[in-house]
This record gives sequence, structure tokens and C-alpha cells, in this order.
Amino acid sequence: MKYLPFILRHLRRNWVRTTSTVLAMSICIFLFCTLRTVIEAVNWSLRSASASRLVARHSVSLAFNLPLSYEARIAAVPGVKQVMIQAFFLGIYRDFKNFFPNFAVEAEKFLPMYPEIMLPDDQKQAWLQDMRGCIVGRATAEKFGWKIGDVFQMESAIPPYRGGKPFEFVIRGIYDTDRRRYPATDLTAMFFHYKYMYETLNRRVGVGSYIVLLDDPRQAGAVSKAVDALFENSEAQTRTETEAAFLAGFMAMAGNLALLLNGIALAVSFTILLVTANTMSMAVRERRTEIAILKTLGFPSRLVMGLILTEALLIGALGGGLGLLLSRGMIQALPKIPLIGDAVRQFPNLGLLPDVAATGLGISLLLGLMAGLVPALLAYRARITEMLRQV
Repeated sequence: MKYLPFILRHLRRNWVRTTSTVLAMSICIFLFCTLRTVIEAVNWSLRSASASRLVARHSVSLAFNLPLSYEARIAAVPGVKQVMIQAFFLGIYRDFKNFFPNFAVEAEKFLPMYPEIMLPDDQKQAWLQDMRGCIVGRATAEKFGWKIGDVFQMESAIPPYRGGKPFEFVIRGIYDTDRRRYPATDLTAMFFHYKYMYETLNRRVGVGSYIVLLDDPRQAGAVSKAVDALFENSEAQTRTETEAAFLAGFMAMAGNLALLLNGIALAVSFTILLVTANTMSMAVRERRTEIAILKTLGFPSRLVMGLILTEALLIGALGGGLGLLLSRGMIQALPKIPLIGDAVRQFPNLGLLPDVAATGLGISLLLGLMAGLVPALLAYRARITEMLRQV
């Protein structure tokens, strides 16, 4: 600790360069922690998917619908407890920036199959009895200031789901969840009667996907194969997978998110390493005379090397700490950003995790150590006469 004032004095010597190096390091840690937090939130949501539910969709793409006749045939497969129709409506409320997930479902089967969707009994009955009725998550209701009984209109962005005029919905329920038991439940979605859409469109639409509830989650693989085998030779073949696999495939349509974000973090980290190493080398070259004088006064080479490494680690610690603060602030602000906020609000666990923060701080210290290692070794091996000769 007695050498700390000496190290701080050196850092203040060229404060512009020190500040810019700390800022560069903080940007690296900021990007790493923010990107890793998003990846962890996505992975955590996938792990939280129900193991008792399967999703059967068209084998080619989600853009193709399945026939209504498949429901009874899937329900007859051994191991299947219940089957429900679901269609992604992609309805737009006023403007696309107001988008929130919305689905057409069989209301009578929906709530028993999704115990995480919690609704008071009176709201449940009101929804079941009103064909125009819908239920919305608490987050979306609070965003738009909606309350029970409010009426709003939406038009689908999917051409087959357009009926010439917007669909009118009446809010009959605002659902919530138990965060302890179901921490990954999306409170931004809206659900309405599939029959309402089907009748409004003159029975011209099929089924986006079938949700299959299993008697035993351990039978997921066997049931999936049995369902797909039923329609193997039909015009509309199916692809049945677990809910987690379906969500992972849906997210994969945007590319390998983890590889992309990790690649960005790695490239930035390598660039910052080069910048910091160059900065430390410049600082050591500028202090050749001081290092020579320290050695002349009896300071051992290992102590001089340790002082330079400590200075590099201190820069890394300052940059890492600032990066963590910036990352925490950005993560807290993400849900409030238009469009992006609608996506990240689906991850209720979004936050700077302790292990991600610890890893980020460790990387900053490692970058500082690696950047200062070569200059410190050069100072350790340098001879007094050679360093003074260049004055």
C-alpha cells in the first residue's frame, strides 16, 4: 500500500491518456456484460419452457397452416392428454411500434394447459362467454392504460388473417403469474378466441400450430415421432418438438444469436487489448529515466516490474468497474426503448447477473495484466546504463 500514491501519481501524469484507456476498457466490459446478459436471458427462458407441452407445426415453415382435421387425429395418439389450436395473429395496435405478441387460441383449453397464466374466476368466465373477448398480460395493460371492459381494434400483418376491416376486441381479463413458480411467463401477450377469427374470416383459415399436452413429459420424444408419422405422406407434413426446441428454432431464424454476440465481444476485447498494451508501452518508454533512477537507488527489478503490473491492473479495475456501471444502466433502460423494449420485456429475469459481472471484471483485470506484462518484462530486464544512455 505504501507504493499506491506513487502509482497514482504516474497515472495522473498523463491523465488524458489514462482516462481514454479507462474509457476504452469500460466500453469493452460494457459490451461484454450487456451482450452476455441478453444471451443468458434467452437461454434461461428456453430452459424454463414447459416439458409437458409439444408444438406441432407445418414441417416447411411457420408461414404455412395445418388443416383443422389434424386436431382429432393428434388427440388420439397414445400419451396425448389434450390438444389445442393456436395461431400467431401478428396484430398491430395503431402502429407497429406498439407491437405485442397476440395469439388466437381455443379459450376453453388454453387456461388448463397453461397454469402459469393466472386469471380470476370472474374474468375467466367473462372471457369464455364473450366471443370478442380477450385477455392481456399485466405488462401490456399497464403500458396502454387498459382496464377490464376496454375496447380496441387490431389488424393482422398476415394477409390471410385480414378480413377487410380491423378486428374488435373487448378486454375481459388481465392475467398475471406466480414469479416464484413460473419466472419466465410472458406478461406482454394477448390471447383471444380462435373461433372469432375463424368465423370472421368465413372459415378460410387453417391452424398455425397445435399445442399438445402430454400425460408424461418423459414420452415427449415418442409422442413427437408418432404425431409426425401420422402425416408423413400427407400434403401438410408436421414437425413436432418440445416447447423449448420450438422457441429455440424460432429465435434461430434471426441467426446464431449467441455466436454473433460472442464474436462481437471477442473482437472488441482483442482491440481493447491492443490499445491498452500500446498505452502501457508508451507510458513505460516515457519513464525510462525514472525506472533507471529507481534501480540506481536500490529498487529491485522485481519491484519495478510489480509497480508497472499494478498500474496496469488498476487501469483494468477502473475500466471494469465503470463498464459494469454502464452495463447495469443500459440493461435497466432496455425495456423502455421503443421496439427493443417490447422484445426484452419478455425476459422477466433480465438483469446484470452476479456471475456475468464477476466474469466481466475478471476479463478487465486479465486485459490489464496482459497489456502490462510485456512492458513490465522489458523494464525488468532493462539495464541502467542502457536506459540512461538514451536520455
